[in-house]
Amino acid sequence: MSKKDKNKEMKQQRQAAVQEPVAAPESQAEPVEHEQAEQAPAEPTPEERIAELEAALEKEKKEYLFLMADFDNFRKRTRQEKMDLLKNGAEGAMRELLPVVDDFERALDSIAHSDDVDSLKEGVTLIYNKFVKYLEQQHVTVIESTGKDFDADLHEAVTMFPAPDESMRGKVIDTPTKGYMINDKVLRHAKVVVGQ
Repeated sequence: MSKKDKNKEMKQQRQAAVQEPVAAPESQAEPVEHEQAEQAPAEPTPEERIAELEAALEKEKKEYLFLMADFDNFRKRTRQEKMDLLKNGAEGAMRELLPVVDDFERALDSIAHSDDVDSLKEGVTLIYNKFVKYLEQQHVTVIESTGKDFDADLHEAVTMFPAPDESMRGKVIDTPTKGYMINDKVLRHAKVVVGQ
């Protein structure tokens, strides 16, 4: 017999000795046994308890693995959606620009076949206005510069020029290249000449 088996047998003998009822008159013995049966529910053995805990642990592991797999799939799907947005994000904007390109092509064709400068100017002006309207729909606005105080957040000074009068010192005298904002962010700084 192994040492483990001997320990187990000794433990069972101790439990049996503790559980033996004290001799009592026969009339009282039956109710005592009946009361003990009602009061003490059977406790699970350590082996049964270990088996229960192992089953619970296995269930938790499976749920954890399912949760991790779901999260991994969510992360991959989100990454793919972001890549698609970056790749095709400008698709709507470009689609809206195509009519402007069509108008420019018609204007170029008219220039090649017509000598009426006034109608050509009018056509180009219409195309320009259409394009500016499109930019406004996309929340792109012109940065007002000429005559304003120089602001390094909005303007890029390309040169300094003597101010025509004292009131124009530190102000924008000319704007060779307009600046644009989209919503509240600078899309392109205005290139300006600043009075000194």
